[in-house]
Amino acid sequence: MNSTSVSELDIFINNSTTITTEPWFIPLGILMILCTSLVIILAIFYLFIIISDKTCHTILMMLVINSCLAALIIGCVTLSMSVFTLENDLKQIQYQDSLCIVRAYIGYASYGILNFSFFLQALYRYLIVLYPKHLFFQSIRFQGLAICLTWIYSFIYPFPFILTGDLVYNIDNQICQVRLQLSFSTIYGAFCGYTIPILLIALIYFKLVRYVKEMSKNVTVSNNLVRAKRELKMVRRTVILVGILITVSFPYTVIMCMSFFTTPPKYHFRLAYLFFNASSLSVMFSLFQFTDPLKMSIMKRIHVRTNLIASRAT
Repeated sequence: MNSTSVSELDIFINNSTTITTEPWFIPLGILMILCTSLVIILAIFYLFIIISDKTCHTILMMLVINSCLAALIIGCVTLSMSVFTLENDLKQIQYQDSLCIVRAYIGYASYGILNFSFFLQALYRYLIVLYPKHLFFQSIRFQGLAICLTWIYSFIYPFPFILTGDLVYNIDNQICQVRLQLSFSTIYGAFCGYTIPILLIALIYFKLVRYVKEMSKNVTVSNNLVRAKRELKMVRRTVILVGILITVSFPYTVIMCMSFFTTPPKYHFRLAYLFFNASSLSVMFSLFQFTDPLKMSIMKRIHVRTNLIASRAT
């Protein structure tokens, strides 16, 4: 055994400790791996469909691609977390590897990107309705710039977690996360990556609702009103999608609020991440249901393939 291998073995031994594994850890870990794997598969599948189908090459679908990329990153990060946790549980050890902090950091950043991707979709529809003559707002350049800014913001806002040392390895849950407690990092992270984009989406929705109501008071029905109602319907779908994300992730929110006043349950992160993975999977299914061009493209391919199989059988 060479000196490098000996050194790595010493580091592992020094950083690992034997622990007692609860019976439900293993099936929970397997379930989380299955959920995150399905999120990755769906994200890659959607990206393939959008890129390969020319009818999907629109500005709006570019924003959907942004959501799929964010979901793909979240899926890869949470899959890595789940595999690492399951491996430690199987070995009945607690051990922080060198990528633990990195996975947590990218996880926070990608979650912010996903939330802001829904905001960008709502903003695009809002600009189409209120500023139809300002073609710059509908251009690839403007929307691409908006996407880049949200990515830069999402990768910058979690950085204080590392500087303050609040991003730490949680032994009981075998994961690196910000400590859940009444602290600057907990409130700051929830506000920057979650509250801001949700509030912006809600603001756009209510402003569109008010705009449509004001237009409906006019006696003359114009194409602008029809278009405004159509885009309002699409924004409402985005609100429903975000609502699903909030609802399924609600247990994590409850646990975070509990941590402000008392010590959270011992294995709170394990349970919270199960609901988080379920919410990510729900978002992927909802994205298919609410994105008409993507849905039509997939259904068209299924229909063509079905006809091809039927013709071969005859």
